[in-house]
Amino acid sequence: MPTSDDKIRSSDSWRATSYDPAVAKSGERRESFTTSSVEVDPLYAPDGEIDDDYLSSIGFPGQYPFTRGVQPTMYRGRLWTMRQYAGFGTALETNRKFRALLEMGQTGLSVAFDLPTQLGYDSDDPLARDEVGQVGVAIDSLADFETVFEEIPLDQISTSMTINAPASVLLAMYVAIGEAQGVARTELRGTVQNDVLKEYVARGTYIFPPGPSLRLATDVMEFCAREVPRFNAISVSGYHIRDAGSTAAQEMGLTLSNAIAYVDSALARGLEVDDFAGNISWIFNTHNDFFEEVAKFRALRRMWARIMRERFGATNPRSWMLRTHTQTGGSTLTAQQPENNIARTAVQALAAVLGGVQSMALSCYDEALALPTDAAQRTALRTQQIIAHETGAADTIDPLAGSYFVEALTDRLEAEALAIMRRVEDLGGAVSAIEAGYMQTEIAEAAARHQREVDSGERIVVGVNAFQEGNEEGATPVFRVDPALAEGQRSRLAEFRSRRDDQQAQDALAKLGDAAAGEQNLMEPLIDAVKRYATVGEICGVLRKQFGEYTPLTVI
Repeated sequence: MPTSDDKIRSSDSWRATSYDPAVAKSGERRESFTTSSVEVDPLYAPDGEIDDDYLSSIGFPGQYPFTRGVQPTMYRGRLWTMRQYAGFGTALETNRKFRALLEMGQTGLSVAFDLPTQLGYDSDDPLARDEVGQVGVAIDSLADFETVFEEIPLDQISTSMTINAPASVLLAMYVAIGEAQGVARTELRGTVQNDVLKEYVARGTYIFPPGPSLRLATDVMEFCAREVPRFNAISVSGYHIRDAGSTAAQEMGLTLSNAIAYVDSALARGLEVDDFAGNISWIFNTHNDFFEEVAKFRALRRMWARIMRERFGATNPRSWMLRTHTQTGGSTLTAQQPENNIARTAVQALAAVLGGVQSMALSCYDEALALPTDAAQRTALRTQQIIAHETGAADTIDPLAGSYFVEALTDRLEAEALAIMRRVEDLGGAVSAIEAGYMQTEIAEAAARHQREVDSGERIVVGVNAFQEGNEEGATPVFRVDPALAEGQRSRLAEFRSRRDDQQAQDALAKLGDAAAGEQNLMEPLIDAVKRYATVGEICGVLRKQFGEYTPLTVI
């Protein structure tokens, strides 16, 4: 892959050496014309020879520093992956939902897990009782995961799993299902979020203290690098940092600081940077400030490319690429006049496309009220398809490049994010900054400032503090999880335990405990435990005994 060091200094040279070879290999989706039949070029850039400043800060698509995109063809070659974050109730209900979404044209799966699963509890645990299946699917054992993916061939679909503290356990289940389907580990494709550091500052679904959690995350990264090379071993998440109330610059700086901690941990494990860096993926939020969001994605790519090349010495261009999923901002949705959220998410999605993301899911218009209805999920997916096929936004690469405003925002966001990263470094890195409460305090202050602006009317939120229409309670259909599903899940878990070979499960759990007491990678013991049908709660219970549980700081 050409880089800026290869002295490509003109659009013609870029097209001949980068774009045309990519098209010859993979093709273009179609010829691109406006509705007035004006031909649209793949790229618009300055005429003639381009100087070093332009190359080092903006450059060309598919070239370092990737400001204009990580692939030479971007959406001219292939559209972003369209996902919808889904999962609720039982494994059977979620399987039905997934198959329906695939039939509607969705091109990848994104699994939502319920809170007990995220926190490592089984559905019959007293602490889990009122949350079973409420915000995602309840997974107690490999048997549930087998049902989730029944008749869904894992060699043909990419699966993203939003799971963090017990990410290693759910990845072990996915590997086990693949083997049962006859799919080799090397053929499995997808992403496991596995970003537990942001849980301590923004989301709260942690189990163990930061040290052991970082060990488990690194175990997954090492395992994927060696056994599951097509799987993204971590999806470093700015989404939850932003939804907790951060600014765009804080989202960037804090997320990149967390990513550096993961890279440092993997290097300390003995991995070579180019062995795993290409399998780091990302998820960022997209909010309403359209141009800021476009600039954010452009700046993030440039920053990460420089970090990987200059700080960590990565030599493989794939290691320099920030490839990201985005979900439109959940915290921007309003319960008042929820239909307005369709407009919000459409604007956010268009910003993400113009920012050059690789994968996207839209928060549904009714999610401020409850889990999304089928109609809302269909509208969210159709919104992506309209942007892709009707707006022309995907017909040329990085169309806002060269805008004085967008380029200035890109530079400004980068500078602000770098200042935040330097502060984290001064505190000793991401883990130390978390333990000191720095990240939590920064986010809390930004969230409070935003709320004061809304309360005072300085910041307008349509339908909330302006343009209200009175009491609208009950005007929008709301999805509710049937409470009987949770009781059925507990009954199936009891029946499952009575059928399994309990001695095999206990033996596997004992071996896992011994391994956790040492320093070995825990993925193979975890795979053995899930194959023996040890439950998520039992597995996490063993790890709790070894690692302890995290007690959060109080941030005032």
